[in-house]
Amino acid sequence: MLTNGARLRSQVCDTEVIVIRAGATAGALSCGGAPMIAHGETPDAALSLSPDASEGTAIGKRYVDGADTVEVLATKGGAGSLALDGSPLVIKAAKPLPSSD
Repeated sequence: MLTNGARLRSQVCDTEVIVIRAGATAGALSCGGAPMIAHGETPDAALSLSPDASEGTAIGKRYVDGADTVEVLATKGGAGSLALDGSPLVIKAAKPLPSSD
């Protein structure tokens, strides 16, 4: 289960994230087709990057799920793409500024 403030890393690429918001029903976060692990854990050497999940993660971007209940911040980019319970996360769109006329 995801918790706010958790630092996670990919087991198959260089991607690292911090969980900004974890919904009550948040599931398993994966990167590159493999489950993400806590920052201090050792990755499983038998895992490899899945071609279906290799669109990449951009450093400094916020990623959200389709329901906007989970949000993570990429602190280190990598070759794998992020997913929550198998559904891809997308880059969070910037909110438009109010008009100043």
